[in-house]
Amino acid sequence: MEDEQVETGKRPGSDAVVTGAAYGVLFLLGAVYGVVAGLEHSWDVGDSVPPVPIVLSLVLFALLYGAGRLLGTKMGAFVPGMGWMLAALLFSVKRPEGDLVIAANPAGYWYLGGGALALVVAVLLLPSSGSWLLHQGSYGKARRMNFSDGIST
Repeated sequence: MEDEQVETGKRPGSDAVVTGAAYGVLFLLGAVYGVVAGLEHSWDVGDSVPPVPIVLSLVLFALLYGAGRLLGTKMGAFVPGMGWMLAALLFSVKRPEGDLVIAANPAGYWYLGGGALALVVAVLLLPSSGSWLLHQGSYGKARRMNFSDGIST
């Protein structure tokens, strides 16, 4: 087994490190988008239904769905969505000075509601890789054992 790893040039835990780094970058990408969109969600165009928060929610959906399709998992969309959610929730908490970034107005409601809906829809629209409850891991598979005299079971 060690010979196979040496031949391919891969270390035993390199896939896990790369995957963890990808999820970390996606979380930061979602948090950065949450900060930028949270600061820009309340542009006033003059309509009763503010179009800017709706457009920002559609962009968030595209970001989450694209990340999930690129990684091929639902977690690929969920992780940057949690980064966005963390930034949005921190911006909607009232500070001791009374300041809010995402205020309790129609633009704030459309931004938070549309973003949460974009997160749920993006995760639900991604194809599932199967249930982890039904997937048999490597611990349950029968392996052939080779003995030194050539008899295998």
